[in-house]
Amino acid sequence: MSGAEPRLVLATHNEGKVRELRELLRGQVPGLDVDTQVVDAGAVGAPDVVETGVTFAENSLLKARAVAAATGLLAIADDSGLAVDVLHGAPGIFSARWAGRHGDDAANLDLLLAQLQDIADEHRGAAFVCAAALASPGGETAVREGRLQGRLLREPRGAGGFGYDPILLPAGETRSCAELTSAEKNAISHRGQAFRALLPEVVAALAR
Repeated sequence: MSGAEPRLVLATHNEGKVRELRELLRGQVPGLDVDTQVVDAGAVGAPDVVETGVTFAENSLLKARAVAAATGLLAIADDSGLAVDVLHGAPGIFSARWAGRHGDDAANLDLLLAQLQDIADEHRGAAFVCAAALASPGGETAVREGRLQGRLLREPRGAGGFGYDPILLPAGETRSCAELTSAEKNAISHRGQAFRALLPEVVAALAR
């Protein structure tokens, strides 16, 4: 097999996620050229998959299975969001469209902060949650989860990151996720935790 032929597809168009996965896999699998053989969905014409699951794990599995079946390659997918304690885990899978329109970060933040304005600091616990799933064309699957625990601030802080990063203060930190450097955030992120937890299954599948 030539180095240019993909062996693993990440079901995303987010190049940052692909870079993160490549770095995790670098040097882990003999003969794997992570820069050419670990690719995003667009590189192999993988379909966009509607997230009809009711949990992060279900959505990540839906995407991984569909992409593996469509491409004949090992596939990884993830789904993530913010789980607020007093909202019983909401916004959860609806995090990206909490205010009604998908991806409107400012509106999502404003609505969530308004909903929590009367909640005391000690009850503002929340976590970023990510489920990462691996699927093979033959139907084998594995799912692992990562959590970045913290509490919600009363107003956004920091210009980095995206989504709810400006209002989550990680446990033990004095800075919001949006005030951390990319390296600092990646070291503790929910997505990084989920990918690292899934890594042994990915390595084993690629080595077969």
